[in-house]
Amino acid sequence: MKKVFLAALVSAAIASPALADQGHGKVTFKGEIIDAPCSISSDSIDQTVWLGQIANSVLANGGTSSAKQFNIELEDCVFPKDTNDKVYNDKVSITFSGSSAAFNSKLLGVTGLDATDPTIAGNVGIQLTDTNGAALDMGVATAQEHQLQAGDNTLRYSAYVQGANVAVDKIPLGKFEGVTNFTLTYN
Repeated sequence: MKKVFLAALVSAAIASPALADQGHGKVTFKGEIIDAPCSISSDSIDQTVWLGQIANSVLANGGTSSAKQFNIELEDCVFPKDTNDKVYNDKVSITFSGSSAAFNSKLLGVTGLDATDPTIAGNVGIQLTDTNGAALDMGVATAQEHQLQAGDNTLRYSAYVQGANVAVDKIPLGKFEGVTNFTLTYN
């Protein structure tokens, strides 16, 4: 009996380093419950669209870069019905909002450009477009309503960089960022 107890004690002493902390971490889950017929995919809530390295000569005299597509993914859409079994809230429009470009209030403004002359800092903006390529104005709901289906839906948009109608030496250089928020309105 003493030998069994002694063997168990020795085994426990040897095994205790194996029980030492070999790494740990923390997982925090966050979300938001909204009163809407669709959920917004977590990939769509906070996304980054890389517009590329754009030559200032492309943006001079009101020029534009190539457009880059981005999507807003809606998930698990379920639409209510009225007493006559008619579906409602199955259409959605979107409003993009953010700081406007100094030279055109319809465009999204950008920050971060290296403008030694502060008067040229606002000579670049970002134009958002809808599925058909029609320009969207900052702070104005889209004229195009998306007809939604039950389940998952993809809303497709594009963005491109536009310069003011100025000479190439008035287009500021450097890395930039433009941040827009979007709001969905179901009809």
